[in-house]
Amino acid sequence: MIMQITQYTNEVIKELNRAASLISEETAQSLVDRIMKAEKIFVAGAGRSGLMMRAFAMRMMHMGLQVYVVGESVTPGLAEADLLIIGSGSGETKSLLSMASKAKSLGAGVAIATVNPESSIGLLADIVIQIPALSKDTSDGGLTSIQPMGSLFEQSLLLLFDSIILQMMDKLNLDSSAMFGKHANLE
Repeated sequence: MIMQITQYTNEVIKELNRAASLISEETAQSLVDRIMKAEKIFVAGAGRSGLMMRAFAMRMMHMGLQVYVVGESVTPGLAEADLLIIGSGSGETKSLLSMASKAKSLGAGVAIATVNPESSIGLLADIVIQIPALSKDTSDGGLTSIQPMGSLFEQSLLLLFDSIILQMMDKLNLDSSAMFGKHANLE
């Protein structure tokens, strides 16, 4: 039987509530602390996860942080005082694994938000935030979702990072009006 759109929406919200309640506060807090200490912050992700990482970068830019999306032509080199944050459900995406390895070899910090903390990138990272959801290629572990592929992970990624932004806004005593001054104005 086909559900109504609002029924689907309510089911998605239930899934997001469940996933959010299982994210480690301590690990998320360690990411907040590390971001605030970083000289420059770099974000990376592939596909829809990459879009969530771009959204996170945009909000950090609105806060006045020095943040870059890996792969953009204006992204500078990464250095020891910097932090690379990766969003990857599987934690196995080859291009992201290569970035994480390079960042570690340069002495920079590496953080990942992932379904799989024991992934190749998870094992390299200094901070691993496990998001209890399915990635696009995961079908085991007893987790279920009405949503296709990695949707629950990607939505959880956005909510986690928006919540991190809210906490950093509190710590830096920023509000939306202060951040709006850094919003794009050539649109």
